[in-house]
Amino acid sequence: MHDPNEGTPCIQRKLSHAEKDDGLEPVVPLDLDAVGSFDDLAQAMSRTAFGGRQLGEAVDVLVQMARDPNCAVVLTLSGAMTVAKMGLVICEMVDKGLVQAIVSTGALMAHGFVEATGLAHYKYRDGMNDAELYEKGYNRVYDTLEPESNLEHVENILKHVLEGWDPTQTLSSRRLNVELGKYLVQHHPTVRGVLKSAYERGVPVFVPAFSDSEIGLGLGIFNRQQVLQGKARIAFDPFLDLEHFSSAVASVPRLGIFTIGGGVPRNWAQQVGPYLELLTRHLGPDGEGGTVRYQYGVRICPEPVHWGGLSGCTYSEGVSWGKFVPPEHGGRFAEVLSDATIAWPLVIKAALQRLEKLGGAASKPKLAGNDLWVPSK
Repeated sequence: MHDPNEGTPCIQRKLSHAEKDDGLEPVVPLDLDAVGSFDDLAQAMSRTAFGGRQLGEAVDVLVQMARDPNCAVVLTLSGAMTVAKMGLVICEMVDKGLVQAIVSTGALMAHGFVEATGLAHYKYRDGMNDAELYEKGYNRVYDTLEPESNLEHVENILKHVLEGWDPTQTLSSRRLNVELGKYLVQHHPTVRGVLKSAYERGVPVFVPAFSDSEIGLGLGIFNRQQVLQGKARIAFDPFLDLEHFSSAVASVPRLGIFTIGGGVPRNWAQQVGPYLELLTRHLGPDGEGGTVRYQYGVRICPEPVHWGGLSGCTYSEGVSWGKFVPPEHGGRFAEVLSDATIAWPLVIKAALQRLEKLGGAASKPKLAGNDLWVPSK
């Protein structure tokens, strides 16, 4: 009978006990008796495996970019995070100096504005009928209800703010968010809110898909009313945001990004590198482009890459687009595949505790850009 192994060289696996020589780091059992804080827990989780290690490493990267005095951090937000009551987590990141700019969906800012004026969202109960909810004036977001009266309240405030806007000046999402933040400071000084914190800390807030929001629809309604009254519309130009953001990030030595979810905010913030590169390629040095890459990144998103959506694309994929510094050149990134309402508060609380031990976040460069680019010559 023919031996199938005949003529095949014998390969014996080497049994090595020199793991340290191979650069290996042991994983360590999670000992809850040794955990006394969120920071302790995160450090212990970083030495475990799977999602626990991802979360622990995310804290490490966030602390590193928070401690880097030459790094400005961009926070990008998608999903119904303010409806899900994550608004104060965002406020903490702004107030404690963890982020220097925000790029968000418009709905997230609108629902956060509701919260910042002292109004509430409510729990959805299993068995509630969606058609009846509509008739009663309740909008459902997964397991939470937003009363339509909340959004009407925001629309009335928006109308008040727009009536005070100089009609000779063009609006952008950043400019409008400044005015809304100012309104919150003046009229709701004791309530914490995202746009209020951003206004007080000088953190610009950009909403790239502005018309895809209740506030965007409110501007549309206001402009139709202007026309009916024989008045001029308020002009809105989203490219003012692009110029402000791109000129701002081009002026700082290093960039970091902290992303919840994906979508337009994540990609709009990341494409600044290719945009500045294209300016140089097509317009030459007079176009004042340049080379900008994110050196640090943390992303919390449940979508895996195999679904094929851009929300699941990895930082390594972003390197191929010229958006990130490769790890071999100093880039440091962490990706947590998790529901943000679970992982995000843990990451921020642990990072803040560690930073408190280390003296807090470093003093950061301001992201102050120009809305309208004009040649420097």
